[in-house]
Amino acid sequence: MELKRSMDNNYLVCTVKSWNIEAFHALTPALPGNWHLFSDKDSLTLEKVRDINPRYVFFPHWSWIVPQEIVSDYACVCFHMTDVPYGRGGSPLQNLIARGHTDTQLTALRMVETLDAGPVYAKQPLSLDGSATEILTRAGQMSYAMMRDIVETQPTPTPQSGEPTVFKRRTTAMSEIPQDADSSQVYDTIRMLDAEGYPHAFIQHGEWTLSFTDATQHDNGDITATVRLTQEKPE
Repeated sequence: MELKRSMDNNYLVCTVKSWNIEAFHALTPALPGNWHLFSDKDSLTLEKVRDINPRYVFFPHWSWIVPQEIVSDYACVCFHMTDVPYGRGGSPLQNLIARGHTDTQLTALRMVETLDAGPVYAKQPLSLDGSATEILTRAGQMSYAMMRDIVETQPTPTPQSGEPTVFKRRTTAMSEIPQDADSSQVYDTIRMLDAEGYPHAFIQHGEWTLSFTDATQHDNGDITATVRLTQEKPE
């Protein structure tokens, strides 16, 4: 793939999550080169990217399809929370925990037209312990360390090998805690959805929706959590 000539010391980060934005401001001043941030969907246009002319465009957490002309013209690197080709696709954190995984790999990969199918720059082990907010914050900080390695060494990404396993993006309805769930399943359902922008785990009781956050699982199997009651059903 032929890329446009870029400025070797210009780098662009595109992310919409608060933990990654905070990490950008805290960590990029110590990184080599000139760093720029796009934190909303409308900022990411080919014209604005051309104005920066980055060597790499990094996507530690982005919620939309990146325009193909940007993917084709620039080295776009996303960070996916699975050991690809296992776990390509949507809702990787939730799908991993729901399948019983306790750890994973954070993968930096080159973006191509097919979702999460590009060659791999690097992988780092990532614990799935704690709430979604804690895990995503941890992953965000690791992403910036991986960005440093990429801009300093400019590695050639390695094509993925093996049979892909594709995750489906979860729907809000899937956040309902199953009636037959055991203690561990209830705890995992609450913690894996306890982050900004995710539909929290809930139970429907008549006209009331009980949403749960801040879960703690105790040695005897009991769970304590913060609960919010609303009369609006999840969409």
